[in-house]
Order: sequence, then C-alpha cells, then structure tokens
Amino acid sequence: MNDKAADRAASAAGEESTGGAGMSGPHATASILHADLDAFYASVEQRDNPALRGKPVVVGGNPDSRGVVAAASYEAREYGIHSAMPLRQAARRCPHAKFVSGRHEVYRQVSREVMDVFHRFTPLVEAISLDEAFLDVFGGERRFGSPEDIAREIRATVQAEQNLTISIGVATNKSVAKIASDICKPDGLLTVELGRERAFLAPLPVGRIWGVGPRTEERLRALGIEKVGQLAEMRRAELVGRLGQFGHRLHDLARGIDRRSVSTEGLRKSVGNEHTFGEDVGDLDALLKELLRLSDEVGRRLRAHELQGRVVTVKIRRADFTTLTRRRTLPVYTDDGGAIYDVASVLMRTEFQPGERYRLLGVHVADFAPEDARQMEMPLFGTNRSERLNVAVDGLESRFGRGSVRRGGLFRSVARVASAFSIGAGEVWEEPA
Repeated sequence: MNDKAADRAASAAGEESTGGAGMSGPHATASILHADLDAFYASVEQRDNPALRGKPVVVGGNPDSRGVVAAASYEAREYGIHSAMPLRQAARRCPHAKFVSGRHEVYRQVSREVMDVFHRFTPLVEAISLDEAFLDVFGGERRFGSPEDIAREIRATVQAEQNLTISIGVATNKSVAKIASDICKPDGLLTVELGRERAFLAPLPVGRIWGVGPRTEERLRALGIEKVGQLAEMRRAELVGRLGQFGHRLHDLARGIDRRSVSTEGLRKSVGNEHTFGEDVGDLDALLKELLRLSDEVGRRLRAHELQGRVVTVKIRRADFTTLTRRRTLPVYTDDGGAIYDVASVLMRTEFQPGERYRLLGVHVADFAPEDARQMEMPLFGTNRSERLNVAVDGLESRFGRGSVRRGGLFRSVARVASAFSIGAGEVWEEPA
C-alpha cells in the first residue's frame, strides 16, 4: 500500500465522533468540503518543467528499476498507468512517457502552502495526505459566502498562487464529499445538497464507496450487488451477516450517512496569508502596502483563533519564481497586525532589489504562546492601546464583514505609515540558526 492509500485507510477507520475539541460536528447543510489536488506530484513536475506539459509524466524514477509509480499525469493515465504500478510495466504501456524522480521536499512545501490556503477559510482542516483534506466551513457564510462560494475561491486561489488545479466536492458529510470530488476530477467542483445524497450515490459502482476495496467489491458482486443503490436496499442484518461489523458502516455509507467529524488532530503550527499579484510588481511602496494588508489579516486571524506568536516569516516570490523566506523573532508574543508589519517591512526592505519584479508576498506567524501566557501586556508595542483598537476593529468586521474597516495607511503613502509604526532593527532578534 502506498503512503496515500495508507493515509486514506487510517482516516476511513477513524472514530465516528460528533464533537469535541478540535472537531466539527455533523451539520444539516452541505458544508463539508473534500479538496484534492489533481495528479499532484505529476502536476508539480509539469508546472516546474515546461517541457513536460501536455506529455505523459510518471513520477517514481528510472523505469528499469524495481520501483513503483508514485504518481501519473492524466496524459499517462490514458495508457492505463496508475500509482503503485511497477515502473517497468508503466514503461511497457507507454514507452514514450517521461519518467522523473520524486522531489518529496518540494511536494511537502507545496502541500504546506495549499493547506494554508484552506486555513484562511476555516480552522477545521483535516489533512489526510499531502494533496487532499477535508474542511468544515459551517458558519462561514457571513464572512466568505456559501460553501460553494468558498470552494470556488479556494480553487481560484490555488490556481493563482500555485498554478495547480484542485477538485472539490461539497456535501453534508465526508464520505459523500469525497466521492463528489473524485467524480468531478480533474479541475472540477460538485455540490451534493442536503437530501440528495442517496439519489446521487445510487447509480455509482460500489467501488466508489470509501473503504470498499477490490476484495469487498468482488464479494458484493458475487451477491449480485454492483451499484450503490442496490447496496442501500439490502437489509442491514443481511449485510452484517455477510461482511461482519463492517456491514454496519457500509449500510450507512450506501445511504449517504457518515457521522465522522472533521478533526484538526492537533494545533496549527503557523498562521499566514499570501497574495499573488495580477501583474508582477516592482515598486517598493506598493509591496509594503500589500505587506501591511497581509499583516493586518494575519493579526485578525490570530485573534480569531486566540493565538499569539513571535516568529514572523515573510515569503517573497520573484517574477522568475525564485522564492525566498526570511524570518525574525520578536522579544514578545503578539497578535497585532501593526507589530507583525514592523518586522515584515524590515525583512522586505532588506531583500528588495531595485529593478527586480515580484509575483507573490506572504506573511506567516509561528511559535505560539502557551495558553497561560497569552494576553499578557506587551509595552514594547503600546499593547493596551493596540488591543483596544483591535477589539473595536474585530467587532466592526464581525458586524459588517471582513474589509469593512481598513488602515488609513492602505490609502495613504506607506512611507508615512511605516515611519509612524517602525521599530529599530536592533529591537528585533534574528531567528537562531
């Protein structure tokens, strides 16, 4: 079993909890998303190497080796090539395929950046492999729009920032959302509304159900069961008698019932926000203005999640896709956008090169304070005043929507704002090596 299959199997065997810390509960609306990057490893290789675009690409290494396929592009899949297939067999099926070795650190980095996109819309993100995750966006309508609106925005953001396509299924539960994303691949979006789950599943082959492998599918076929609708019509007792305790779960899934919650399975390691410019930018003032906006957004999200951090990272991507990350550590924890910008602007000014153009900026905050250390005074930044201002701004945005209150610096010269907020470089500590 490959790593992705193992991840899926582990998740499928998870607890059917309906609540608890870090978990969502079941909702009577289609607000569960399953997001899955299309042919992830192969798509990253095609993105980074234009010579591979539009060609059958197999990730796994030398076709003469005893290895197996880690991923195949959609062009390669047309020849029947799939993950876990021996590389030699893949080469026989498509001799002109381009075989490349995996770059797993690159895939992990891209995965982290895509997962951060998900976290911009909800803290309830359950990653089940590098390229797919469940999201619970219940309650986000006022801020972001409907779950389908959120799915569209996620797809557009991933395309803009990563130049990758992602397919998303939207449903009332994880199982149906997963099947929906599988069906709409590649580069698709499919919503299954409340009450439509069973009708949606009925015509599908039973192998579509998450957890039904080849052996179970063969046993069901021996019973004359080939479609999910047929499976749903079976009596539960008969199914349990044939398949054991798994029959209980299978009976529910065939009827569109899945009580598993979206679980974060631990605390976030960072909070960040990134923006890809519509056109490359070479003006420092414009870059600083965007950095100020991103810093404020990160501060707002930190406060929304009741987090404070002290490691500020700026991500800078040039027009040629060269990417830099620079970080510094504050002497205190903060959730204030102004304090974050103070550090981020120093890093940006240090890395800025006149004549160079920039494609993307990002701001991230990590190293969160323990819960019992949060909300302490931070006199370095005039915390009492900034905290009162942040509370007022958060309240207004909660009432009138995100972006209803903006810094005057986003309309005035950033140079004046920077001078008003700046702290000396000596008051910021370098991240230890």
